[in-house]
Amino acid sequence: MTMPSTNERPPTMNEALLNETVLAVKDLTKSFPGVRALSGVNLHIKGGEVLAVIGENGAGKSTLMKILAGVQSQDQGTIHLNNNPVAFSSTRDAMNAGISLIHQELNLCDNLNVGENLFLGNEPRRLGLISYRTIYKKSKASLEKVGLNLSPRTPLSRLSLGQQQMVEIAKALSTDAKILIFDEPTSSLSNAEAEALFTLIDELRTRGVGIVYISHRLSEVIRLADRVSVLRDGENAGELEGAEITHQNMVKLMIGRDISKFYSRQSHEQGKTLLKVNDLRTSTWPKHKISFRVRQGELVGIAGLVGAGRSELLRAIFGVDQALGGKVILGDFTLSGHSPASAIEAGFGLVPEDRKHEGLILDSSVVKNIGLAGLRHNSRIGGWLNAQQESADAIKFVADMKIKTPHLGQPVKFLSGGNQQKVVMGKWLSLQPKVLLMDEPTRGVDIGAKQDIYQLMERLAASGRAVLFASSDLEEIIGVSDRVLVMHEGRLVGELVGDDINEKRIMELATGGD
Repeated sequence: MTMPSTNERPPTMNEALLNETVLAVKDLTKSFPGVRALSGVNLHIKGGEVLAVIGENGAGKSTLMKILAGVQSQDQGTIHLNNNPVAFSSTRDAMNAGISLIHQELNLCDNLNVGENLFLGNEPRRLGLISYRTIYKKSKASLEKVGLNLSPRTPLSRLSLGQQQMVEIAKALSTDAKILIFDEPTSSLSNAEAEALFTLIDELRTRGVGIVYISHRLSEVIRLADRVSVLRDGENAGELEGAEITHQNMVKLMIGRDISKFYSRQSHEQGKTLLKVNDLRTSTWPKHKISFRVRQGELVGIAGLVGAGRSELLRAIFGVDQALGGKVILGDFTLSGHSPASAIEAGFGLVPEDRKHEGLILDSSVVKNIGLAGLRHNSRIGGWLNAQQESADAIKFVADMKIKTPHLGQPVKFLSGGNQQKVVMGKWLSLQPKVLLMDEPTRGVDIGAKQDIYQLMERLAASGRAVLFASSDLEEIIGVSDRVLVMHEGRLVGELVGDDINEKRIMELATGGD
């Protein structure tokens, strides 16, 4: 018998599962009031495989993953783990079985430190008491796996959104999961953080961990996936493997049609100057004065790296964050030290970066959310709400913006991300704003809904209004903008038009070059 070399490491349990089917679901069905989220869905994943699950918002991806992670239970169908049927009644059941879900929306506690978050609900104990020594020792190893060089005693509230996302990933790794489900993991990460995550996924793959990867960023899917499973309207739409995994093939399966020209930019007649920003200083970058103009019929993109000051600029223009100096002039209105109420009165609307916390009341209905910005506009004498006008506005914008909802009374928390974003936009369009400010207008939105949003932006420009939007998606900036303003560390460092609107030129400016 040949004895193993002392330098050889015996395979782990996960490595022993390489290329073996570790998870299979058959005929999974799930319904909610008025909506069938899943209908007879089948799926399987092997150890050491990266399976990307893609589809438009509302295709059933999140519902499927929540069932696999024990957050929800299916109405029909079976789940098999290592060829054994399983049923999860809680997330703890799923975690004990070796399945961990890394949510797009972070499930962390700001009032705890990093180590406490990593072991929240799974605290190691000694003599009945929580062993913080064990927590900090094990936390350090988990943080190193995801490339976070910080103390486990660091308060979570001090971390950036991207760092918190990496903590969420480290938390899942600390459970020694056999299957990891990533739900839009890079939505809050910088390019460097995303690359570190991809390297980590490659390493997990070699260890035999099965990875389920959900993303609207198809370039990431092409980079990572061994196989792609596509959902459409709650059903299996097809699978792609190896060389079949191309942007065009994925789009065809996702939406059931070709998009001949995804960014259908049209040239609109640009009128007089509509918006003037003069020497505006934000609280984040108080030393830098920002000045620019936007004309009628323009779509102006704001590009820059994470932390460049794009969101802070839009929030200062709208009055959410108090500017330290400068003026905002919209038409005949001059705003200085203004509030969102005065910005709305002048003719602004703002679609915020975080729609769930800043753009919507999740437990409220579609009709009530669309009517939020127009409460004063739709009020009768005496302050009573004109419910008839509110309903008429909602009916119009649900139809115009192709919002998928079973009825106007549906709580928006049950809508897909893309449809939620359309509700936020409909809220402002009911006031017919002169300038619509948009912060990451298509973040977490599927490819079909993206095209709907781009077409809406086109219609606004064609009607003589203007759109000023910030985006971290360079393809979006290049494909949609008439003109691009580039920011670097709080300064406006360049303005690009025509053929100069390209990835090379934008990145040169965004990274501090000439």
